[in-house]
Amino acid sequence: MKKRGAFRRIFVLLTLTLAIVVGINACKARNEQQKTVIHFVTWKPNIPEVWDKIYEIFEKENPDIKIEKQIGPHSSTAFHDMLTQKLKNRSTDVDVFLMDVVWPAEFAASGWAMPLDRFFSPELKKEFLEGPLMANTYKGHIYGLPLFIDAGVLYYRKDLLQKYSLEPPETWDELVSVAQEIVEKERASGNKIYGYSGQFKQYEGLVCDMQEFILSNGGYILEPETNRVAIADPRAVQAVRFVRDNIIGKIAPRGVLTYQEPESLDLFVQGRAVFHRNWPYAWKVSNDPKKSRIAGKVGISVLPHFKGGRSFSTLGGWQVGISAYTPNPEAAWRFASFLASERVQKLIALMAGKAPTRKSLYRDKEILEKNPHFTKMKDVFLNAYPRPRSPLYPSISEVLQRYLSRAISDPDSDVDTLAKEAKEQIEKILSLTRK
Repeated sequence: MKKRGAFRRIFVLLTLTLAIVVGINACKARNEQQKTVIHFVTWKPNIPEVWDKIYEIFEKENPDIKIEKQIGPHSSTAFHDMLTQKLKNRSTDVDVFLMDVVWPAEFAASGWAMPLDRFFSPELKKEFLEGPLMANTYKGHIYGLPLFIDAGVLYYRKDLLQKYSLEPPETWDELVSVAQEIVEKERASGNKIYGYSGQFKQYEGLVCDMQEFILSNGGYILEPETNRVAIADPRAVQAVRFVRDNIIGKIAPRGVLTYQEPESLDLFVQGRAVFHRNWPYAWKVSNDPKKSRIAGKVGISVLPHFKGGRSFSTLGGWQVGISAYTPNPEAAWRFASFLASERVQKLIALMAGKAPTRKSLYRDKEILEKNPHFTKMKDVFLNAYPRPRSPLYPSISEVLQRYLSRAISDPDSDVDTLAKEAKEQIEKILSLTRK
């Protein structure tokens, strides 16, 4: 009888325990079902641990929202193709997304991005840099929250320049000369090294790099005042020919024709390039002893210019947009505004080296101590030159990518003819916006 009573008590306890566990799981399931799901479409980040931290903070502070993220390609061009296909189809798995700085006009004109005017107060706008705000504005309405700003800068091996008593170059001709001298002397001592590394694959990064050469020679892709297509003008063509004849396969390996940002940076941090063009994030990576063989040996400067010209950097950066088809605009705004908040931008600046779009953060001592180059490069960030602003920019970019890739990859290319063909194609595209 005692044994039977003991078994009965054990059975009751097990039954109660099972009921409690089932109840807890059911409660958790109901809580999960009650959460608002925000689908976030983003690219593959260079430093994923930053974004893991961001998601963790947001979901902890917003327990009623669950973030489901879809990671797209690192390439801006490939990510654009994936994202626009979803938006064209009014996909339900897009609520919040990242936009390259050249996309807002296209997304607004297509009706894909939700106007943010009812959320974006005049007081909030004053907290951001003017350039990124302009990039997110189309026909008087704002369609994106500036997340971080980019501008092309020149990285260099300050130890090697000091070793041979050389100064950072001010002109592109000086850069070629300095690179050749250092490469020749280093290779004589058994150190196989190249003079330059940049982004020359046929993708959006190629347009960014090449625009900097063109602008610094006094040329344009589109004239800023008239919007005239100027890609075939003599100064623009000279700049492209200079890259073909002096950079590709000369001070840079021919492999740069396949390089995006990660590949070009890898060559530099492995100690195999004297000069390197990239965005501000590369400062942190190149000075991280865990990721770089040249940590502490890196200098930073404005990009060179041609004789008689001045230095230019292409305006880059990313924005946070909200799908016009989201069923949860308020929750989407809560997440989007969190991403562009002061504390998240500070986190991104400290952990990933991205330059903030909020003015106040350029006075933040912690950020400036961690990123001393922000002080030196502030004017570059504030005055970076945008790519052509047009709802049809992706089509313009495709023409530019094909032209520039063909022009610099073939040592015998007829740059003048290729430039004229590209000019005619871009003029046809622009004519569609005038109808």
